Amino acid sequence: MNVLNPFRRTATLFTARVSASTSILRPRFIQNTNPLISRTYANMVSPTIKLNNGREMPLVGFGLWKVNNDTCADTVYNAIKTGYRLFDGACDYGNEQEAGEGVARAIKEGIVKREDLFIVSKLWNSFHEPERVKPITQKQLKFWGIDYFDLFYIHFPIAIKYVDPSVRYPPGFTDENNKVTPINVPLERTWHAMEELVDAGLAKSIGISNYAGALILDLFRYARILPTTLQIEHHPYLTQEPLLQLCNDSNIAVTAYSSFGPQSYNELDLQKAKDTPLLFDNKTIKEIADKHGKTPAQVLLRWATQRDVAVIPKSNNQNRLAQNLDVCSFDLSDDELKRISALDQGLRFNNPPNYGVPIPIFA
Repeated sequence: MNVLNPFRRTATLFTARVSASTSILRPRFIQNTNPLISRTYANMVSPTIKLNNGREMPLVGFGLWKVNNDTCADTVYNAIKTGYRLFDGACDYGNEQEAGEGVARAIKEGIVKREDLFIVSKLWNSFHEPERVKPITQKQLKFWGIDYFDLFYIHFPIAIKYVDPSVRYPPGFTDENNKVTPINVPLERTWHAMEELVDAGLAKSIGISNYAGALILDLFRYARILPTTLQIEHHPYLTQEPLLQLCNDSNIAVTAYSSFGPQSYNELDLQKAKDTPLLFDNKTIKEIADKHGKTPAQVLLRWATQRDVAVIPKSNNQNRLAQNLDVCSFDLSDDELKRISALDQGLRFNNPPNYGVPIPIFA
């Protein structure tokens, strides 16, 4: 793995949102209960999560991690046509401009309006100094061709040395000397700069990613604007139930990445992933999928969404994209949910030391 840019993306989608007028105290999703709406890929309605600031976020989104630059614009455009509305990007993915081109094309053709979309991005580790937060956010917005993000995360609770975008973008984990250089910037200072993005109208919501419980509890002590969402690695090999409970109790929505476990990391040549049996081949997952007439991927996604965890799956195959969209039209039994959760091994793949980055944030 190249620590210069270990997460460089080289290789998704969600449908029309359901409005909800009822205020609720914790993140929930609103199911389609209209019997006149058939469950087809063309018109299926996406559930949404009501965030703690009153805004709604689609329960299933399109993840832009590892989407190829040369196909990204078309992929996003086709995803919008398929019905997806949430797009989860990041500075580190290196494809924001291309994603924005796909969005612009769909808007120009009248397929959607900007307000129909929920566009997500993230602040990279080398921009944690407060004075750098707003300029890089504006740069990322320019790449997307939009005026605001619906949700903007702190990507990792890591502050490292600044690399000017004119030198290298995305910056990766290393500085101009090819070293990982931590800097003395507390997360509190970065968070207050994130709050200023909301004040300036550059982000409608702000969130955190790859935070553990202690960091979240500490954030509560200094936050003026609470995070609406926590994004974490979450799959049956890494269920993180206590962290989910903390977020539930604190009215913070949770979005899962890497819902398919090791599948997401095999192409990164990560030995830990290669040594782990695929969830798609797991006997329990396959039995439950066969019972419901669904694919293992659909079962894994439904295991998350039925427990109020949002998902951002990725696929370059149109049939699988449509299948990933159809993950709220069936319910797993309580016993099935428990059987899947019992596969937990505390097995984490997206950990900086796994890529040769000596910052053990999950130690």
